[in-house]
Amino acid sequence: MLVFAACTGIKREEENKTVSDLADATWRAVLQPNDSTEIPFIFRSSHASNGNLQFHLINGEEELLIDEYTFKDDSLIITLLSFDTDLRLKIEGDKLIGTHARYWYENAYIIPITFHKDDERRFIMDKPEPKANVTGTWDVGFLNDEGEPDKAVGVFEQKGLNVTGTFLTPTGDYRYLAGVVDGDMLKLSCFDGSHAFLFTAKIDSEKKLVDGQFYSGNHWYQPWIAVKDKNAKLPDAGELTYLKEGYDKLAFTFPDLDSNLVSLTDAKFQDKVVVVQLMGSWCPNCMDETKFLNSLYSKYHNEGLEIVGLAYERKADFDYSKQKVLKMKERFGIPYDLLIAGTFNKKEAAKTLPMLNHIISFPTALVIDKNGDVAYIHTGFSGPGTGIYYTQFVDEFTELVQNLLAKEA
Repeated sequence: MLVFAACTGIKREEENKTVSDLADATWRAVLQPNDSTEIPFIFRSSHASNGNLQFHLINGEEELLIDEYTFKDDSLIITLLSFDTDLRLKIEGDKLIGTHARYWYENAYIIPITFHKDDERRFIMDKPEPKANVTGTWDVGFLNDEGEPDKAVGVFEQKGLNVTGTFLTPTGDYRYLAGVVDGDMLKLSCFDGSHAFLFTAKIDSEKKLVDGQFYSGNHWYQPWIAVKDKNAKLPDAGELTYLKEGYDKLAFTFPDLDSNLVSLTDAKFQDKVVVVQLMGSWCPNCMDETKFLNSLYSKYHNEGLEIVGLAYERKADFDYSKQKVLKMKERFGIPYDLLIAGTFNKKEAAKTLPMLNHIISFPTALVIDKNGDVAYIHTGFSGPGTGIYYTQFVDEFTELVQNLLAKEA
């Protein structure tokens, strides 16, 4: 829902002119987490059907609709989904200049940002002749503090200079990335309202990427390397999380958004196939999974499928968490129960479900059969940005649910 707050310091006629000036434009937006790094993305502003503003964050094939904003003093404040983040911008000629901030983050997280009007270039090219075509599957290693590679798979598609794709990891993917091959450099970026990603690498040859640099906002840096390998794959997502020895059931009791306690032993879950989603309103990958689960629920609920989401939020405050989760529920039209389960710290989250060996990813999906037994646990999520990997996951997960529904309790 659009929030158009009363203004202070800006008159209504000035506000209307500002809306008119901002609408129907494409912007090259640049986050600058440090003096030498720029994370670009494409931003579109337009008129909504009610005459107010609406915005889109554009990453490859994805366009995220943002329609909550206010004017305050001489600033435009754009609230970014349920992430507890915003953009605070001032109009300076054909530019918007301001900051991107996270308000839940334990340390100061404020990044300067500049929007350049009528510029659709994500990256400004230095060498418009690509050295190679990076289309294909890549065996990727993100180097940890010990210099050892953390396994990932890169999937890219290059058309001319332009590249789209993503990285898959054992705990999820980096969603929709877009960029270019600039001479001998691969450049990819993404901003989804929560995460700001920049990936660069030198193209050593058709089959090797070196000197990879990965920046996430202003708080994370990791080098990486890659070798083209059509057979590259990750560990089995169904084997990473499991029940500890001595446990044969999943059990929990958490409050729903109305503070009513909900348990798997409740009547509504008996003799049903139940998908338990470990998620958070702050998690873009969880939003991708939620869209899939919405469709699954719509198709199979009448056949005996129940879904319940366990929300692990940024703060150990029920009212704060409820507000964020409710916002996500309303935005995505989530038809199933959402419970406030704890905080997003994975070690603390694991304490709420002590029968699991660990929680290493949001989202994680647990499938319970009609007898209340855990039939399958899927760690992470390969979202629609992963292409064939997403299609394969959807087919396999749907087939699993269909088979469990067909069995007698």
